Amino acid sequence: MGAYRMTVRRTILLLATTTGYQTRAFAERAERLGLEVVLATDRCKGLGDPWGDRSIPVQFHDPFAYIDKLEAAARERPFASIVAVGDRPTFLAALAAERLGLPYHPPAAVEACNNKYLARERYRAAGLLVPEYFRIALGEDPGRAASRAPFPCVLKPLGLSGSRGVIRADNQPEFVAAFERIKALLESREFVIQPNEGNRWVQVESFIPGREFAIEALVAEGRLQVLALFDKPDPLDGPFFEETIYVTPSRQSAAAQNELIETIRRGAEALGLRRGPLHAEVRLNQQGAWILEMAARPIGGLCARALRFDGEMPLEELILRHALGEDVSWARQMDPASGVMMIPIPRAGVYENVQGLEQAREVPGVFDVLITATPGQKLAPLPEGGSYLGFIFARENAPEQVEQALHQAHRRLEFQIAATLPVLTSTTSSQGERNPAEKPPPPQRSTAPSGGAGIPAPPECPGSDDTRS
Repeated sequence: MGAYRMTVRRTILLLATTTGYQTRAFAERAERLGLEVVLATDRCKGLGDPWGDRSIPVQFHDPFAYIDKLEAAARERPFASIVAVGDRPTFLAALAAERLGLPYHPPAAVEACNNKYLARERYRAAGLLVPEYFRIALGEDPGRAASRAPFPCVLKPLGLSGSRGVIRADNQPEFVAAFERIKALLESREFVIQPNEGNRWVQVESFIPGREFAIEALVAEGRLQVLALFDKPDPLDGPFFEETIYVTPSRQSAAAQNELIETIRRGAEALGLRRGPLHAEVRLNQQGAWILEMAARPIGGLCARALRFDGEMPLEELILRHALGEDVSWARQMDPASGVMMIPIPRAGVYENVQGLEQAREVPGVFDVLITATPGQKLAPLPEGGSYLGFIFARENAPEQVEQALHQAHRRLEFQIAATLPVLTSTTSSQGERNPAEKPPPPQRSTAPSGGAGIPAPPECPGSDDTRS
């Protein structure tokens, strides 16, 4: 299957935040399939056409303003399908697909995926397990809101993903501190220049105990096709919820796996997802399965490299084929077990270098270690941060061996992170401390796979790639 090429050259509209890791991976696979790629991305409008590729500049925080532009582009080069990479491009992709009559998730379904409150409302209406929840505006009094919080609880921004801004609170003082921290993040320059209605609210939910899992799937005419069920073996109990290891296949019982998958199927139906990729986070305890998040996009960052299907087909190619209407129900993972570690940022500071990289790559089962941080880059861990130091990938005969290999490789890495000196700026407090919500520069591009249908790393507008899963 991997050598198969389309006999008729068709055009894919690829919507992505700048040109990150996944964008190049999709472009490379499209080129191998003989497809033409038209990229719509949030580059600076003032840059003109710096790549010479006739890409379409858009702003994902204002999607309705760019529908006509995409429709005009489609008249010039008709699109066979639409693919979106990352959370922010998905709503514009859904609007464009609806306007152009192309198969995709409906806009209302994508809107619910990108708004935690709307999603919870639909899950509850469908009879799914949902925690106690309510939302509060950034301008409200957090002390008053804390009086009705179901402790222990979790506070989270409505419109962010990848555990960013998610904080657990066990009492009223912790609630107020968490709220103020999230408010500072959402009022930072990164989000001021990219306004989003969801970022004006904080959702409060009762904490859901249990083990956490991730599901990668495709939806075709409303039917769910599960591609991978990942265990997250490291505990995620707070106060922050940084994901580290994904391992597939799951080690849960068949009954537990069926419950997880059936819950995601019902959740996708409740949201109204129809056609395209789906990435979901779910928890399982004695009460059953609880959906944490559901996104109308593939797994983020470089994590997709942990998956390959029959004929060594990567996830990106599978999604492209599915988007073009090809039947991919045959797809099965070709590795007995595989996984990825998203290398966490241990503390704020400035990245200098890493030692032990070759030793980590020599761990049995590890097939690659990629460091995506670049020297001089300011680092911010969760809950403010939006990236990782890099990724470790492993394949083995059993999930336990994969997990062991990932941990062993991580222990061989030693990162040098220098402390940042306090500088009085607009993002600095009156005490001279750096605002932890300040966004670090984008990850180093040169350490990740490059190329991709001739697409280099671009000059960028302020913003971020979707680097978390």
